[in-house]
Amino acid sequence: MGLNELLAGLAVRAAHVLVVEPPGQWSIRVELEHQMLRRGWRRAWTPADADVLAVCGVPGPELAELVDLIWEQMPGPRVRTNISSPDAVALALRTAADLLLDTPGHRADAQGRLQEPQLSDDSNDMDDGDLDHGEHDGTSPEEHPGMRNPDHGEMEHDQAGHENHDGHGGHEGHGGHEGHGGHGGMDMAPGGIPLAQGGEDRDGLEMDVLHLALGPVLPFWPAGLVLRCSLQGDVVVDAEAAVIDGGGYGTPVQAKRPGPVPPAVRCDNALALLALAGAEDAAARARHARDTLLHGEQDAAQDAVERLYRTVRKSRLLRWSLRSVLPLTSADLERHGLPSRCLGDAHDRLLWSLDVIRAETRNEEPVAPIETGVVPWEIVPHLVPGVEVASVRLAVASLDLVPFPAVQEARHV
Repeated sequence: MGLNELLAGLAVRAAHVLVVEPPGQWSIRVELEHQMLRRGWRRAWTPADADVLAVCGVPGPELAELVDLIWEQMPGPRVRTNISSPDAVALALRTAADLLLDTPGHRADAQGRLQEPQLSDDSNDMDDGDLDHGEHDGTSPEEHPGMRNPDHGEMEHDQAGHENHDGHGGHEGHGGHEGHGGHGGMDMAPGGIPLAQGGEDRDGLEMDVLHLALGPVLPFWPAGLVLRCSLQGDVVVDAEAAVIDGGGYGTPVQAKRPGPVPPAVRCDNALALLALAGAEDAAARARHARDTLLHGEQDAAQDAVERLYRTVRKSRLLRWSLRSVLPLTSADLERHGLPSRCLGDAHDRLLWSLDVIRAETRNEEPVAPIETGVVPWEIVPHLVPGVEVASVRLAVASLDLVPFPAVQEARHV
């Protein structure tokens, strides 16, 4: 075995996977994370640090176009895989590992690639900001144990081209600078990054307004959700939301309003909030609890949930990190039609969710009554104005949104 083969084999053991989760493919994504953990693979936060692009299920037309753009942004060596079902995950990862070792294939791929991705006229309407993959400058919480608020870097990744995608990140007035006299042909979006516009703040003074989009391809973010934010300074002053491919059939995708949310789904939502807060140990416990619940290991699940519950309750740092993140009063709940479990801040909502999970796995009555109502994604834009951009993802994760149904179901809503 030559040196190149040896180094390639070592690199494959620590491959980074960029996960694309279309709406309705929650089970595939969860199984993918489980198999990645068994292999020692990590989740990539951006195309730049990804070795494998894993697409869960079949994306809709809009998301498929974004996936192609992501693929062009990934450096080599790179592998792309489409996973059709949870049972196909293990084989897909084995195949990806083999393809990562195909050095001649990667050389051919590099020679055939454009040096710089070129967008078609249609893709000028494609919001590169919708490809927001994280906020760690290419690193994950696992790689920086001391990082407690990973969202501080969102601006760095999200500002690139967030004005473009009509269906997801578009904002009127971004593209029409031709009529601005005196600019002398100056490019108003140098490098594809739009210049800030002016707008009045609450004091009547003019401040720069920057537009950015979060989602849909973003770790620890509701699958398919695109949140378009207008910022003054580091504060969200306005927001709009959409579900990618959800408007293609004339009716937006709606979250299902069935009975109780499965404990595994609640664990997954808690995992997202804990990971974004930088609580690596608690996030790992939440992941373990979710996987044991999904695999029907009742005794192991009870033990895992209990450990998670105690870890979160004892963590003063976590309490400090989540306190005052999206605080909601009784008046807020009544005004927006939210369930009572949303009362308080992000830490209060996390404790409520863990209390329900613990009670359900132990067949006990929770401290607070279990509610069947869910938070509709349509209400999210009404909740985030006034929130600092560094806390937006924490705020959304704390709402415990139910996974969206598959885009094909939008026809029947």
